[in-house]
Amino acid sequence: MMFPHQELARQIGSALVSPSARITETGDYAPSVSIRRGRGSATLDKVYRFTRRFASHRSAIDYALHQGQLLATA
Repeated sequence: MMFPHQELARQIGSALVSPSARITETGDYAPSVSIRRGRGSATLDKVYRFTRRFASHRSAIDYALHQGQLLATA
């Protein structure tokens, strides 16, 4: 499961923004975010993966959430 922490998801307008972070081979964290819009068969879910790396999981999650908020309101 790519986004196991659904409690981190935020509803922003009509979009559901779900941040995530994975640990890399070098021990840092790579952030990503899912932005879901729509319902049923009209649902669109885009996943953005960022190249920036972080020393902590929390920092990566915070970055992904912030970027997701910017993307959802653009």
